[in-house]
Amino acid sequence: MSTATQLMVQYAAYHRDRRNIATHFVGIPLIVFAVGGLLARPAFGIGNWALTPAAVLWGLTSLWYLTRGNLTLGLATSGANLLLIAAALPLGQLDTLPWLAWSLGVFVVGWAAQFIGHYYEGRKPAFVDDLRGLLIGPMFVVGEALFALGWGKSMLAEIEARVGPTHLRDLHAPATR
Repeated sequence: MSTATQLMVQYAAYHRDRRNIATHFVGIPLIVFAVGGLLARPAFGIGNWALTPAAVLWGLTSLWYLTRGNLTLGLATSGANLLLIAAALPLGQLDTLPWLAWSLGVFVVGWAAQFIGHYYEGRKPAFVDDLRGLLIGPMFVVGEALFALGWGKSMLAEIEARVGPTHLRDLHAPATR
């Protein structure tokens, strides 16, 4: 079982260009929101609560984040995902066509942002080599936000020691990886 630091290092190896990281701050939240919208149906009533596939997915992914050995990062990622999924749940109340149009439209826009970022990176997305990248992406964005706020100096130092600092890749030069 990989630790949060190991996963962040692995993911960061595909994300050193600052423009790529910036697009991930747009694309990944949009994708999480869209998945929340797509999984907002069906809703099963349990007392006063509605259980959706989105809630089940959030619970399972939160369990995964919280067992990576970094409680702060796990809680922050689970919390960010909860906010995005909760914001998307009203999409499930729409008629079928608007529900799908909004959810799929946001999903496509999110992935477009991701692929634009990887153009700047000169490298394929991390999930192509390891499907866990789909789970690590939200944790990476939350981690980067926390790093910017001064949290996780030792984790950031470990990432930079192993894969180097962030940079702006010269788009006229071939990618180094």
